[in-house]
Amino acid sequence: MGAKEQGADAVEGRWMMIPRAVCFVTNGDDVLLLKRGAHKRVFPNQYDGVGGHIERDEDVLSGVRREVLEETGLTVRDVRLRSVYSIDAGAATGVLLFQFSAVSDDRAFVDSDEGTLDWFPQAQVGELDLIEDLPILLPRMLVMGPTDAPLFVHISYNDADKMVLRFAGA
Repeated sequence: MGAKEQGADAVEGRWMMIPRAVCFVTNGDDVLLLKRGAHKRVFPNQYDGVGGHIERDEDVLSGVRREVLEETGLTVRDVRLRSVYSIDAGAATGVLLFQFSAVSDDRAFVDSDEGTLDWFPQAQVGELDLIEDLPILLPRMLVMGPTDAPLFVHISYNDADKMVLRFAGA
C-alpha cells in the first residue's frame, strides 16, 4: 500500500488530533517536575512532566526521549508508556497525549526554557499546583509495574468548562 492509499487525506468530517508526549522521570523516590513558565499559554506556573509535540519524522518513543533530553539534558532508561489520552477541548482539532514514565540515574539537569525543573519526593507531589489531571493520574502512574497495561483516558469539558475524565473499561 502506498502513501496515497493510507487515507490521510480523508479529513472531511473527521476529528483531527495533534500528537504530544510527556514523561515523568524518577530517580529513587523522587520525580522530576517542570513548573511551566509564566509565559506559557497552556498551564502557566503549574507543574507537569517534561515533553512536547511529536515531530513529523519521529515515532512517539523517539519523540519523548528527544523532549526529555532537550528539556532536561538527561538520558533516561526504562521508558514505559503509562497512559494515552484523547483530549477534546471542543475544537475541530484535539490532542492525543502519550504519557510515559522513565528512570534517570543522574539528578543533574540543565536549565529549561520551558520553566523551572526540580526533583520532588513522590509523597509530596500532591501538595504542588499540578495541571488539572495530574492529581488523579500521577499517583496511579507512579505505582504502575513494568508489565501493567497503559491507561486509556478521554478528557472533555462540561458546560461549566470543568474537566471530565473517563477511563476506558470503567
